[in-house]
Amino acid sequence: MAINKPLKWLITGGCGFIGTSLIKNLVEEGRHHIRVLDNLTVGTRDDLSCVCDFTETNSTDDKAKLIVGDIKDYATCQNAAKGMDVIVHLAANTGVGPSVEDPEADMKNNVIGTFNMLEAARHNNVKRFIFASSGAPAGECEPPIHEELPPHPVSPYGASKLAGEGYCSAYYKTFGVETIALRFGNVYGPGSGHKNSVVAKFIKKAMAGEILEIYGDGTQTRDFIYIDDLIHAIKAAQTTPGIGGEIFQIATNKETTVKEMVDILIPPLNKAGIADIQIEHGEKQVGDVMRNFSDTSKARDILNWTTRYDLSRGLQETIQWFI
Repeated sequence: MAINKPLKWLITGGCGFIGTSLIKNLVEEGRHHIRVLDNLTVGTRDDLSCVCDFTETNSTDDKAKLIVGDIKDYATCQNAAKGMDVIVHLAANTGVGPSVEDPEADMKNNVIGTFNMLEAARHNNVKRFIFASSGAPAGECEPPIHEELPPHPVSPYGASKLAGEGYCSAYYKTFGVETIALRFGNVYGPGSGHKNSVVAKFIKKAMAGEILEIYGDGTQTRDFIYIDDLIHAIKAAQTTPGIGGEIFQIATNKETTVKEMVDILIPPLNKAGIADIQIEHGEKQVGDVMRNFSDTSKARDILNWTTRYDLSRGLQETIQWFI
């Protein structure tokens, strides 16, 4: 999905998995001005340098600019947003586990950080604000998850993402910032070396000869979305007019158990020479939901967006990247 005119993009968390994937796509498209705000706790300068040339000084050339800073700092956010057309807010504390271990840190990153970025958009007249959310605000419910379900988050992570969605809605209704919240499914794909989500973690453990631990009996379900499909959704959220204040489920509309995912994952690992993969079952993770997949019909109808990768093809591409 090409964007017709060059834009000035601020991408928070731009050194991470989704951020670098988006930047790679924008660089290949050409013409865009890219600014990255990242505290480098997960992604690194090396990760960013793999997808673009960048500078950390004020420069008039075509290089992307990296601002090393934290979204919890109000002034940093204001400075980063100056002159931008669109903010893609990816920086966040991610995952249920870390939010259970340290709910205060999760809240500060995901609630205060999102508030600061929305304030930066408001005061700098940034037209569009794309917020990376999750299915976690919906909580334990009968799937498929859709945008009109009343939210009942199970984990602190789900609560913090719900707060972000609430602030996005308020900043559209009150201040006119065109916010769009995208509820990402379980994202996987090339570039996910730093991620600790189930696909990336299992591939890394298999390559290291370590045991793959499935929480519980493996019947918990997820909606696994390939990174290229997700990037197309972000770009569709930028180009589609008249969607301020909206929420979209961005996933595949397919329910897959963790055990089924592992069954699809192991044969291409074996084919790549990674054999004798051991699996064991551990305790169910606190705050985890048992069933999770999305109804993506709203994104299909309004964003004109659908996925192109099935799980088998996506996992093969991901394994090849890790190898």
